Amino acid sequence: MQEATVKIQGMSCRSCVRTIEGALDSIGAEGHVNFEQGTVHVQYDEAKVQLNDIKEAIENKGYNVLV
Repeated sequence: MQEATVKIQGMSCRSCVRTIEGALDSIGAEGHVNFEQGTVHVQYDEAKVQLNDIKEAIENKGYNVLV
């Protein structure tokens, strides 16, 4: 398993946390959002998911990702 922490811009409420974690779950990654810090810690199988896939899944929900 690989791990990464990425910064997210555009989160405004706790609903954003569920949206982002759901987007990651849908691609086979496990994410834990820290709303106060504006980050998400992600665990993923690099054989199935790449960091760019994670970035794209979050950005498709309307947030900006700083890797």
